[in-house]
Amino acid sequence: MIFMNKEQETLSFDIKSLSVPVSILLVGVMVSLALFFGLKGKDSSGQVAGEVAGNLPSAPQQAEPETAKVSIDDDAIMGDKSKATVAIVGFSDYECPFCNQFRTQALGQIKKDYIDTGKAIFVFRDLPLPFHNPAAEREAMAVECAREQGGDQAYYQYHDLVFETTPGNGGGIDIAGLGKLAADIGLDSSKLKSCLIGEKYKDEVAKDLSDAANAGINGTPAFVIGKLGKDGSVEGPIVVGAQPYESFKVIIDQQLE
Repeated sequence: MIFMNKEQETLSFDIKSLSVPVSILLVGVMVSLALFFGLKGKDSSGQVAGEVAGNLPSAPQQAEPETAKVSIDDDAIMGDKSKATVAIVGFSDYECPFCNQFRTQALGQIKKDYIDTGKAIFVFRDLPLPFHNPAAEREAMAVECAREQGGDQAYYQYHDLVFETTPGNGGGIDIAGLGKLAADIGLDSSKLKSCLIGEKYKDEVAKDLSDAANAGINGTPAFVIGKLGKDGSVEGPIVVGAQPYESFKVIIDQQLE
């Protein structure tokens, strides 16, 4: 049985009065559209799966692999790297509503149970999707500019503010707005805007994009969870989408064994 949501209900109309051949044709079209909209954005369990960067020039066109090897690179760390044995490397986009959903619904509990206890670290890496640019790339660079002034703590403070402020889906925050957010957490607004206008961290963001593509990751949010190597490497299962806390817990616990 096909169930249609509000978006699909606009397709519904009375076909009884039409001729039989036309009616059959229209029913077929409606079923196809219902399946398309019903499956779009969800994985096999019905969980929102995130957004796919299918038109990234360097991104592979196949589905994400089940495991991957990535690096924490030189990106901002949440947690104590000297104590942690497991790393959660997240590839994300500030304009992606599913990325913000992960931040508000799962990350807090992960932080409480694993990051604050020294068992794991979380590393945010940028994967601005082309259809969210220029806003997503601009925000990714701005957060790096904030880190330049205040370190990893300022990075994650500013990171939260960007997610909380942007309308998302490419709507974005302009340069003046990003400068104001810097001032809101005690950073130098003028320095951040100058850093942003000069695109100082454009290559840094591009490297994250490239590393995601090399790992077979082409959508957001996506996470690689594995043991943290001395060289900063992380190899393990990929979690795709705004999955609930329990999905992360199972894998983190396995990696901690």
